[in-house]
Amino acid sequence: MYIYVPDRVATNPPVIVAIHPCGGSAEEYFTLTRLPSYADSLGFILIYPQTTKDSNCWDCYSSASNTHNGGSDSKAIVAMVTYTLSKYNGDASKVFSVGSSSGAMMTPILMAAYPDVFAGGAGFSGVPAGCFENATSSTPSSPDQSCARAQKNLTAQQWGDIARAEYAGYTGQYPKMQVWEGTADTLVYIGNLQAQLDQWSNVMGLTFSHNETNTPQSGYTKIVYGDGTRLVGYSAAGVGHFVPFHETDVLNFFNLLDGTSTAVLQLTGSNVAELATMDVQSVPLHTAAKS
Repeated sequence: MYIYVPDRVATNPPVIVAIHPCGGSAEEYFTLTRLPSYADSLGFILIYPQTTKDSNCWDCYSSASNTHNGGSDSKAIVAMVTYTLSKYNGDASKVFSVGSSSGAMMTPILMAAYPDVFAGGAGFSGVPAGCFENATSSTPSSPDQSCARAQKNLTAQQWGDIARAEYAGYTGQYPKMQVWEGTADTLVYIGNLQAQLDQWSNVMGLTFSHNETNTPQSGYTKIVYGDGTRLVGYSAAGVGHFVPFHETDVLNFFNLLDGTSTAVLQLTGSNVAELATMDVQSVPLHTAAKS
């Protein structure tokens, strides 16, 4: 894994896992968002997992990855979180996952299979948890594209049951979820927005509240469930694959900002900022200096 530790780290820092899309890499995703800049000012730590199989797509289809402690990519990412929390004295109640495309498909799996690890997730152009399970792959070249094309046609109860089955017997609170989809996406169809909202509203016991047009920008519609603190969706009119990352909206949703862009974390100490691979599950260690 790659890890970004800012110059000044918060006391008991939050941890955000940032998961790259198909065809991408940890280093590329590091440069794709402004999360490192926010980490510099807020003091949280960023984990950037890396996969090199299946065209650099994450395993969102195997039963192992879709099962609590089943193994594969989801469990490997949790191992990275465990390592980071221990090494940097992180706040285990403030662990989050974000991702784009394939990373936005892995994020709901982490929320469903490891709700005891994560406090929240945000996915940009993803699908519901378990959507790809039992397919032969979860890549754009997979022969079964019924998931990506939103052709599953399941009820909210069925989607919720799929999510709950990923950690059978779990009775605790599930993480908050924020989902973003573009109406012009020709890879991950817009129907996956409602499918994800159906899934998580069923899991959380929430009902639709209201829409907010032109939020957070022109052409976007914010879809609010409950009081908006646990489940929201965003439909981006005319936006293709994948929806641009909205850092402030994500961090506000995670309660890491004060509602605008002001840090609410207590910064302390002085560490050398670095984007480095750490030795987790036999990953070789080497360091890339902060630019």
